[in-house]
Amino acid sequence: MTDTSIGTPGGKIAEIKGRSLWDDARRRLFANKAAVTAMILLGLLFIMAVVGPFLSPHTFEEQNYAYTSGAPTLSAPTQEGGTTFYLFGTDANGRDIFARTWIGARVSLAIGFVATAVSLVIGVIYGATSGFIGGRVDNIMMRIVDILYSIPHMFVFIILLVVFGRSGGILNLLMLFAVIGALEWLTMGRITRGQTLSVKEKEFIEAAHAAGVGRWTMIRRHIVPNILGPVVVYMTLTVPAVILIESFLSFLGLGVQEPLTSWGRLIAEGAQEMETAPWMLLFPVLFMAVTLFCFNFIGDGLRDALDPKDR
Repeated sequence: MTDTSIGTPGGKIAEIKGRSLWDDARRRLFANKAAVTAMILLGLLFIMAVVGPFLSPHTFEEQNYAYTSGAPTLSAPTQEGGTTFYLFGTDANGRDIFARTWIGARVSLAIGFVATAVSLVIGVIYGATSGFIGGRVDNIMMRIVDILYSIPHMFVFIILLVVFGRSGGILNLLMLFAVIGALEWLTMGRITRGQTLSVKEKEFIEAAHAAGVGRWTMIRRHIVPNILGPVVVYMTLTVPAVILIESFLSFLGLGVQEPLTSWGRLIAEGAQEMETAPWMLLFPVLFMAVTLFCFNFIGDGLRDALDPKDR
């Protein structure tokens, strides 16, 4: 008997390759010009945060008292009698704004991502557990979230940083990671819980129940992977929010301490010299604004790409 299958000339049916949800989402995301432009700009900012300080002939702590509060120039005097250049000018202590801006980018971006990662882990575990178990446990866990929501977080930040985080340097930075991350997980937890409530009624969850899959294995292997879409979108919006919180705290003098710096601290220093040395304020504000816009455009692009209505 001959093979009469319809398909290729050899008589065999050609294999049709399917396309997953994530493939569709990636295709729609890269079709979004605003999101792609934002990703390119953010990538350039990341590169400059890593290599930028090495492109300056000065360290971010080095002082040149012969050229304090100096405008950007390619020929500035040095204390030794020679000349040097400052692409972004100098501050009131004669430190290179170019090097300090990119060191500030490292610190601000690190706080944004690490604190967001802390809030992501806490929020996803808490929200998924609450939504999946349900009942009285869910009610108690959500009332705890409501109580924590009622506490003014900025005052908590300030109190904790004043009590525990005034040591300066790396310890102060780690304190910022822990404090901001541990208090920014509430909305993440609620979003995760809402998505878990909708996912746990699906047929594949019932099939896993019937197969005898344990509760915690169900959460880890079936619930969390299927709610990552909205969580990832919200995460891209949490990073700029965390950067703004750190900047506000540093603006008040409660965040990053010397010898480190951040965009918020640079903005605070620039605001004091705004009339006489506007370049001290211009550059950190410019790069911080670009970063926040990039994260928001990427978040919008991910939201549209992961929306099942647009499939």
